[in-house]
Amino acid sequence: MTQAVMIFAAGFGTRMGELTRDRPKPMIPVAGKMLIDHAIDLAAEAGITRVVANTHYLADQLHSHLAPKGVLISHEDPDILDTGGGLRAALPLLDTETVFTLNPDVLWLGPNPLTLLRTAWDPDQMDGLLMCVPLGRTHGRQGAGDFGIDETGHVIRGGDLVYGGAQILKTQGLKDIPQAAFSLNLLWDQMNAAGRLHLASYPGAWCDVGTPQGIPLAEALLENGHV
Repeated sequence: MTQAVMIFAAGFGTRMGELTRDRPKPMIPVAGKMLIDHAIDLAAEAGITRVVANTHYLADQLHSHLAPKGVLISHEDPDILDTGGGLRAALPLLDTETVFTLNPDVLWLGPNPLTLLRTAWDPDQMDGLLMCVPLGRTHGRQGAGDFGIDETGHVIRGGDLVYGGAQILKTQGLKDIPQAAFSLNLLWDQMNAAGRLHLASYPGAWCDVGTPQGIPLAEALLENGHV
């Protein structure tokens, strides 16, 4: 089983407004801890020993913070590569064909999602396993869900399951995508067409911390011990 995780930390954080004018979004504190440190702690708790983060916007701040923690840096310059291109660029540092990934701008209020993914992973049947949260257990989410399951058990777009920002993936399909910068949605579509994209349902609560409004919401949930 893979022992490597990619943390997506290169984005501009535009939804955060003034909060990201002078610092990258992953370095915004929530409950006294930077968002990226919440993600790093999830990896450590799950026993994952190799952590890679991609950087682009205000990267020097992230480099100074992450280097003492032993996090490997995949810096994207001159252009940002989106999630798919960023993951592909980081593969030499990840040093494995099956990886976990984490979005740092969410909080998981319950079991460690990486541990749950590892338990549910079946490489004989799966190329990708996405940790999703039923809409009723999300906080700060705007809009509908991302995925559902049809009557045949096939993954469909739309529905009441929100992709939570944690997954485990085989990365071989990345080489077949010609664009330099692209979303992991393209890889998911490849996997789904082959019947090898699967969803796991998170049993706890989850909070979107991608906007300023999400910060006090997440802190209140943590203070109340919400799971």
